[in-house]
Amino acid sequence: MAVLPPLRIRVRLFAMQRETAGTKELRLEVPLGSTVEDAWSAIVATVPALAPGRSSLRFAVNGAYAGPETALADGDEVACIPPVSGGADDVPDGRRILETRAEPLPGGLLADLIDRLATDEDGGVVAFLGRTRVTPGTPAPGQEDLAAEHEGRAVESLEYEAFDPMALGVLAQIADEIEARWGVSHLAIVHRTGTVPLGDVSVVVVAASPHRDAAFEAARYAIDETKARAPIWKSERFADGHVWIGHAARTGPAASIDQVAAVVPVEPG
Repeated sequence: MAVLPPLRIRVRLFAMQRETAGTKELRLEVPLGSTVEDAWSAIVATVPALAPGRSSLRFAVNGAYAGPETALADGDEVACIPPVSGGADDVPDGRRILETRAEPLPGGLLADLIDRLATDEDGGVVAFLGRTRVTPGTPAPGQEDLAAEHEGRAVESLEYEAFDPMALGVLAQIADEIEARWGVSHLAIVHRTGTVPLGDVSVVVVAASPHRDAAFEAARYAIDETKARAPIWKSERFADGHVWIGHAARTGPAASIDQVAAVVPVEPG
């Protein structure tokens, strides 16, 4: 009987998994008919130290979230998504601005985004700025002992890492959900990567709408879903080390769009 050739897959590792493995990429062979879970078994066989992180991992295949039962094909890319921190091109008419940026966000970015998004029809513009704070957050699963070592110490900066192509795709999905739920089509989500010093801005969200209630809802949903779902990882940097922050990524929206009632128009402003 002829022996069937194995599947060749590319494995992407990020944040704490990348640090543990000492590499950001693995090239593996798995048997024909393998699933994502089978690929994980092959990953752990190659790097046993990764095994304890399984419960908080999510997976993506070729840039889209995928369950462990997902069947693999030859040449697939499997991304291991550790706990998330909890740019795409603009839509042609400029209604959306979805980006990741490796460089510091300029001081005039907020005004620029508002100028680019808001129209004469928009009576409400809501903006959110996320800044690096001195107090530490909740450590990611598996980082608790490291966090205890730095207890009581001040955060000096944040370090962000992103799986850019997938992150931008998730931001686009979030924007689609916002438009479907609240009718808000003028939206910006701009997220930093790299080092963000204390007090600097790491993420900007702007929502513009004819009605203020919809703009508030859209901005809140945008930042909450970005933190919960986008493959963007955050570590808090101390004088003598760092701790990864976050929780297991959510692979879909917090609630079904079908469960959200249609927006009832209110007065402008």
